[in-house]
Amino acid sequence: MFEFIRNHQRLMQFLLLLFIFPSFAFFGLEGYSRLSDGDNAVAKVAGQTITKEEWDAAQRQQLERMRQMSGGQIDPKVFDTPEARRAVLDNLIAQRALTAEVVNDKLSVSDLALQQSIMQIPGLLKADGSFDSDQYRVLLAAQGLTPKGYEASLRRDMGLQQLNAAVQGTAFAPKTVAARLSDLNDQERTVQELTFKAASFAGQVKVTDDMLKAYYDKNGSKFEVPEQAKIEYVVLDSAAVAAQVSVSDADVKSYYDQNIKQYSTDEQRRASHILLEVKKGASAADKAAVKAKADELVAQLRKTPGDFAKLAKANSQDPGSKDQGGDLGFFGKGAMLKSFEDAAYKLKQGEISDPVESDYGYHIIQLTGVKPGSVKPLDEVKGEISTEIKKQLAAKKYAELAETFNNTVYEQGDSLKPVADKLKLKIETATGVTRQANPTLAPNTVYNNPKFLKALFTDDTIKGKHNSEAVQVAPTTLIAGHIVEYKPVTKRAFDDVKTIVRELVTQTEELALAKKAGEAKLAELKSKDDATGFGEAKLASRVKTQGWNQDAFLAVMKADTAKLPAYTGVEVPGQGYSVFRITKVAQPAAPDAARRKTEQDQIANTLAEQEMLSYINFLKEKAKTKILKGGETAGATDGKPADAAR
Repeated sequence: MFEFIRNHQRLMQFLLLLFIFPSFAFFGLEGYSRLSDGDNAVAKVAGQTITKEEWDAAQRQQLERMRQMSGGQIDPKVFDTPEARRAVLDNLIAQRALTAEVVNDKLSVSDLALQQSIMQIPGLLKADGSFDSDQYRVLLAAQGLTPKGYEASLRRDMGLQQLNAAVQGTAFAPKTVAARLSDLNDQERTVQELTFKAASFAGQVKVTDDMLKAYYDKNGSKFEVPEQAKIEYVVLDSAAVAAQVSVSDADVKSYYDQNIKQYSTDEQRRASHILLEVKKGASAADKAAVKAKADELVAQLRKTPGDFAKLAKANSQDPGSKDQGGDLGFFGKGAMLKSFEDAAYKLKQGEISDPVESDYGYHIIQLTGVKPGSVKPLDEVKGEISTEIKKQLAAKKYAELAETFNNTVYEQGDSLKPVADKLKLKIETATGVTRQANPTLAPNTVYNNPKFLKALFTDDTIKGKHNSEAVQVAPTTLIAGHIVEYKPVTKRAFDDVKTIVRELVTQTEELALAKKAGEAKLAELKSKDDATGFGEAKLASRVKTQGWNQDAFLAVMKADTAKLPAYTGVEVPGQGYSVFRITKVAQPAAPDAARRKTEQDQIANTLAEQEMLSYINFLKEKAKTKILKGGETAGATDGKPADAAR
């Protein structure tokens, strides 16, 4: 029962995970004019459009996140279905609808909350606990982002999380319901088993040729040799497109100039400070007293500046830097409070500032170091820029070539050579290709994709010798095929498989006799209890299923135990028939309190996720969501056609 809840909980958590992209997933290039999006909207939400490029990018990001979560052990085909593509689009729609509601509700995120969230990103705190603004900028720059752009995105995501928490926080699981479910989960049944093994009836089975022939005729599909084909195919993917994209020195220089900050390191300053706090709401007199003490410390430090660290340890109220003598390490512009930053950037090395007021109180600042800014030369980053531009331009060009690929494959219906010549693609061959995907082939074998195989094995391609339609088997991968040689399904001759048929018929008859004997015994025991022949007693519990056959376990747990002893029976595939005698039903003496609490939380989480999904559907309608023509090519995730999901 709770396994059912856990399974459905993971499903909904997976869906909810996709509604709001992780705040720390840096991606994308910005600020380059050649990479602007075209007008190819696939959906419209709250007056805003979602483009085909955004949809494709979201698919790639989802696949990458799932690959990271699974340690790379994931089959891309799982996400390459109309249902999966539609799920990604639905997630983008949900994100836009939620964002619109955040704006309507005027939900805001404070600067302090934003700062605290950023400081939790791994790798951005130095050994002394101070924020590494230089590393922060480098990390963003490596992904083509600026602090301003990233922080705006993060602020939006945090607003979405506020809304999500507000909705899910209203759900709760009644204790009586949770307790009842936990009782059922904990219930222990004392069981004995009487087994009727199929092998025990071997001597009673008599197999005739007529029985063999009848089995062969009735189960002909078991003795078929699948249809097979030798095929030719061509693939248009990002690698093939990239080979046709060139990036000039002028392109590289243009990108470099437009994103010069990405390759620049601003001047960094190192400072120590003494913070004298002023509590919020402090009176003018209290504030004046703190200011007077700060003035005294400044006067003392200007006489003996070498005592700064000692006085910081004795007087500073900043726990993050106090023990380091007030040292804050190197920082750049934008990393500190504005009043603090302005004062620090006016000082010369070694100088001590007058008291500087901020929201926290008064700071006394000593500038201890200056690291000049620098710019990486173009030659040093030329290769990196060329690779990134080429990748992005290839993604843009793919849309153009995909149309040519589709049209040429269709127009030149009986040969792949025209499309291969036009787009400079290689015609590949494969043998032994079947209508069903071959599980022994590598997951990335492009021609083994179920969608492609479905398009390949049609009357038009088999009998008409025409090209298959172009099939998208991944976000940026199209494939079309042509059957060169075809071998239809054939049935192996009866005489060739007679020995196999005899074994199968014998097993079937033995199982039938075992089942007959077991059911007769079960009927007898239900009228008169008899423990003779049963094995040792063992426990069956929904939390202790080890060693149980699944069919047998389900039969035992479903059995009516209103009257004990209770009996039930079940056929165990390939083995025989088992009769179970249930003699006791009880709760454990000491229930696992921690597990029960976890189960209650699971129920609450499941209810919360259901409420969130319902709320998101409401917001989609409120935002007047429309699936446009470009978005109707994917299957609806709710089992309805695309029009019904609008």
